[in-house]
Amino acid sequence: MHEQLTKTEKRRTTGWVVMEALRSFGVDTVFGIPGTHNLEFYRPLEALGIRAVTARHEQGAGYAADGWSLQTGLPGVVLTTSGPGLLNALSAAGTAFCESRPMIILAPGPARGAEFADAGTLHETKDQLAAASAIVEWGRRVSTAAEAVTAVHDAFALFSSSRPRPVYIEIPLDLLVEVTDLDEHLVTARTADPVPLPPEQSIAEAAKLLSAAHRPVILAGGGARGAAGPIRKLAEQLAAPVVTSLNGKGVLDEHHPLSLGSNLRLNSVREHARNADVLLVIGAKLGDAELWVDRLDAQGTVIRIDILDTQIDKNQTADLGLVGDANAVVTAIVESIGAAPTLVESPNSDVEELVVELLAAAQNECAELSPVNTAISADIASALPADAIVATDSSQIAYGGLLNTLKVVRANSTPYMGTFATLGYGLPAALGARIGAPHRPSFVVIGDGALMFSVQEFITVVEQDEDVTVIVLDNGGYGEIRANEADISIAPIGVDLVQPDWPALAQAFGGNGRHVNSTVELAAAVDTALSMGGLQLIHLDPTEYTSEENK
Repeated sequence: MHEQLTKTEKRRTTGWVVMEALRSFGVDTVFGIPGTHNLEFYRPLEALGIRAVTARHEQGAGYAADGWSLQTGLPGVVLTTSGPGLLNALSAAGTAFCESRPMIILAPGPARGAEFADAGTLHETKDQLAAASAIVEWGRRVSTAAEAVTAVHDAFALFSSSRPRPVYIEIPLDLLVEVTDLDEHLVTARTADPVPLPPEQSIAEAAKLLSAAHRPVILAGGGARGAAGPIRKLAEQLAAPVVTSLNGKGVLDEHHPLSLGSNLRLNSVREHARNADVLLVIGAKLGDAELWVDRLDAQGTVIRIDILDTQIDKNQTADLGLVGDANAVVTAIVESIGAAPTLVESPNSDVEELVVELLAAAQNECAELSPVNTAISADIASALPADAIVATDSSQIAYGGLLNTLKVVRANSTPYMGTFATLGYGLPAALGARIGAPHRPSFVVIGDGALMFSVQEFITVVEQDEDVTVIVLDNGGYGEIRANEADISIAPIGVDLVQPDWPALAQAFGGNGRHVNSTVELAAAVDTALSMGGLQLIHLDPTEYTSEENK
């Protein structure tokens, strides 16, 4: 047996300088699992002041990195070993790609000259670079320490100048352990050039169209999350209601009298946006996953702001396209309108009354679609602290109630992945979010089927000594798929699942758990969880639960 080491030997390897580069950009936390081949990534972490969070599955590491990224504004960094470790992380990479979120995945690859050897080496994969590249924005295999560091710089340049999406950097095994004398100035973070603004005449035209509108609507997607301030100013200038996609949820405080919440999927609100005389779309794909219909088919004038010109006419043709950073472009429009204030009528109570009516219609629609989930969601929303982070999965309780019912104050308060719609995301994302924003309570609201995909991360929460509360709705399996089967005359098969004793399971991992059966019990359980801290689980069975909403 080896003696327990208390001090790591410093070797300035390629792995070391890559981590130096990340640290210079502000990254102070990484997520992953150490393995035989990737240990040079771990060597410098303590010396550089970087926290290593060890998940129990690389998928969980990736989702935790995403939750952390949403709170910090930095890319989530995932460290995997070669072969199976990398492949396990690709679901998280797929999520980051679909939801346009920054992520850097680092993994070792075959030694230089040993590519595609098919020689039976440990973790050998036919072509792991190709496998990762099929999922991420770009994948790159480097051949020198300088190239490895350059790849880090290029990743950050991508994140600041284009749609933020995951990248994969593969470092050959022999290069990863190679000592380097790379100059410090090559490692230090670089400031990216700002994204150019659209032409002044285009900004002026957008301002004129919006100012003259009688029924303007602002539709904000995930690409608008960094533009909360100017979007609020613009909405108030125009008396324009703001509706968001689920990724844009909270761009405008959902308690604001002009907020239509993240109700884009519900017909009443979606139709109001569709019939706006001027619709301003900011950083939204307008795909069927966001809309729940094939196309929006806006009837009025459409202005689209996106950082990619290829998105301007995707899914919805724009009458005016503005390519640029959402924050800068909306700020420019606000300033242009402010320079000609006579064009804008003062906000009036009629618009605010309309917003109240539309929100009521949306809530009624939500209750008709999923009455039980909507009622329970209202109870959960009432019980949670106002500043809570609430992560979830592609669970019925999420898209069938909570994300329409819960009002949040700011963007990135509900880590979710509506487009990729994976299972297993919520728990690790809530952990990552808590690490990234330790001053905010972190919750997971999730179905039993989804939670079982990442239940092993209970122990990661405990090990990291973080406070995460899990509210699990147990409908005995895959409830949505059970309903899908019934819709096409298939008797239930593969969807009714044996359940553990959920509170006992949480306790076995070192947390606490309890059953609740009513609104009052749920509220009390949330208060208890917050006061106790650590891993807390609240279990409810929708068939036994009594909500005040249903009385």
